[in-house]
Amino acid sequence: MKKAEIITKKGTMKVNFFEKDAPNTVDNFVKLSESGFYDGLTFHRVIPQFVIQGGCPDGNGMGGPGYSIKCELDGDNQYHDKGVLSMAHSGRDTGGSQFFVCHNRENTQHLDKNHTVFGKVYEGIDVIDQIQEGDKIEKIIIFEE
Repeated sequence: MKKAEIITKKGTMKVNFFEKDAPNTVDNFVKLSESGFYDGLTFHRVIPQFVIQGGCPDGNGMGGPGYSIKCELDGDNQYHDKGVLSMAHSGRDTGGSQFFVCHNRENTQHLDKNHTVFGKVYEGIDVIDQIQEGDKIEKIIIFEE
């Protein structure tokens, strides 16, 4: 089972991936992480009690990896809850590298079955609430367990 560590100055978020529910999205995130794509990018969008969003190479929410991936919305774990990793997009099947982590369930329910959930923070969940706009993703480490 693949896992990740999203390392920031505020702490490390350890993530379980939902490979069964979103295999292509997980593969894309793993590939980008292993290539160093996310290293040094910022959390460019932070909305308290909603989400922290990162993965834009331009730092403004407009950039991506140069390609798009299809949404995967039919899996069992397509519910946005605190700590959930989900793909950001500007319309169905337009995601690429930008992802967000949810602050809670109350304000993110409308995202269910609209954005691909591909993992969840299982350790370091407190880091989510400490991230501020402009904080950097130092590195994302992928490992198997």
